[in-house]
Amino acid sequence: MSAPATGTTSARLPSPRGPLSEAVVAALGSAPPAPPLPEPDGADPFGEDVALALHTCYELHYRGFRGVAPDWEWNAGLLHWRASLEHLFHDALRAHVAGGDDVAGELDGLLTEVVPGDGVSHHLRDHGTWEQMREYFAHRSIYHLKEADPHAWVIPRLQGRAKAALVAVEFDEFGGGRGEDVHAQLFADLLDAAAMDSGYLRYLDVVPAPQLAIVNLMSMLGLHRSSRGALVGHFAAAEISTAPSAQRLATALERLDAPAPCLRFFTEHIEADAVHEQIMRHDVVGDLLDREPELAADVVFGVQATEFLEGALAERLLGSWRAEVSSLRRPLDQPTAG
Repeated sequence: MSAPATGTTSARLPSPRGPLSEAVVAALGSAPPAPPLPEPDGADPFGEDVALALHTCYELHYRGFRGVAPDWEWNAGLLHWRASLEHLFHDALRAHVAGGDDVAGELDGLLTEVVPGDGVSHHLRDHGTWEQMREYFAHRSIYHLKEADPHAWVIPRLQGRAKAALVAVEFDEFGGGRGEDVHAQLFADLLDAAAMDSGYLRYLDVVPAPQLAIVNLMSMLGLHRSSRGALVGHFAAAEISTAPSAQRLATALERLDAPAPCLRFFTEHIEADAVHEQIMRHDVVGDLLDREPELAADVVFGVQATEFLEGALAERLLGSWRAEVSSLRRPLDQPTAG
């Protein structure tokens, strides 16, 4: 058996949120094989327990956890159990989106801005407090400290112009060959400037299910070749919607007189993602569907599932802030575990 994973680049195992996450955390704390894990029958596919259990399984394919044997990544029993969680999550997503195969219509819809807007970035631009902005940073840290990593899994599953164009987008996400400009590093710099903890997954225990579900979607789609169309749809949706959102967040940070590294993360995305939008739509999605037109419905699902989960996160954030309570599972001023 391989030696346990060590080092500070990985996170500690999270605190469980129910019987499913408790079972997988307990299993990973020992050597494989695991005792039988509980079936997720009747579990809420968007609830805290399923979200954390899936996120914990997926993290084994990223940096892993401190003290957890690397052998767990491809343990057959754990993969079989993860598949049952994936089916629950995937089926629920399918049930909550409209479906269809009108890719152009879905992408056009992402470009339509409602005036006046009432989303998270609109709230932060116009009314948000510095504490709400820091909460937003904590939520997004679950993804942005591994930004673009889930999308890299689709590269060997593409061909020709779609592959070359997606790699060009990823090259920008990974700093154009400069470590200090990797977007994940820029977000770590943002957290440091905001007097927050920039450690990898340091806010995992305080971030609720809606944000975990967004990252779980990326991981689920990336790890399955059959979901390549859906992952491309997700990536296109993210790139198309990011630039206007980033512009509003940059305006919010200027209003709040935030430190320069906080602004830099968003101004970088304003410029980069405006270009990425066109590349993803025409070169990646366009070429993929020219080669595999049967994937149109999968691309649409990727877009719609992304929008559905982002809507759930927005509901959590805005509902909490309007009620003048924290959107996190516990306030930021409580210390996080290392």
